[in-house]
Amino acid sequence: MSTNSVVKVSFKEQMLQAREDAIVRTVNRLLAEKGFEAMTVDEVAADVGIAKASLYKHFPSKEDLAAAAMVRVMRRAQDFLSAVPADAAPLDKLKTVARWTIEVQLAGEMPSLPSQNSTLRATLIANRDYMDGLMDLSDRLGGWIEAAQKEGTLNPRLPAIAVLYTLFARACDPVLGFLKAGGQHTDAQIAELVLSTCFDGLNARV
Repeated sequence: MSTNSVVKVSFKEQMLQAREDAIVRTVNRLLAEKGFEAMTVDEVAADVGIAKASLYKHFPSKEDLAAAAMVRVMRRAQDFLSAVPADAAPLDKLKTVARWTIEVQLAGEMPSLPSQNSTLRATLIANRDYMDGLMDLSDRLGGWIEAAQKEGTLNPRLPAIAVLYTLFARACDPVLGFLKAGGQHTDAQIAELVLSTCFDGLNARV
């Protein structure tokens, strides 16, 4: 058998994967809309159109459901970072990633982060795919932050970790929801406003 042969996936396996994808997409949306605590396994099953018992065959708990959605978003973020032009200025790279994060949240596709005492938080910490992805994102963004500080385009007096967490916070920034609910700005305008406050601050510019 040739090493170049394509491994055929059975119809049953394709159907199982399609169902799993549908489940994770639904969980992702519900986590973005209402958060982990308010989301129920019953509404996930009802939205996908399967029995709760069938859902548990794919994911044994509510925490595992949410973790799968978080891992998917993490991989999506990794793919986005990999697509950022390598020759772009470090600050431009950071702004590009921040804008993407804001746009994903405004589109209702960013799961809300769990609270400190949430059972989901413990599940994520124990999830190797999630933690490996988080470390990868942190390392890459951290490198861009330090490079921007070295260039003088980011405040070098700020600890790099504080800048990193500020960027991560854009993924769950309540300001986005408040501005969108106000109905006075488009998503593009909201993104510009939040990017401006994030990178330029609130001080008046001469």
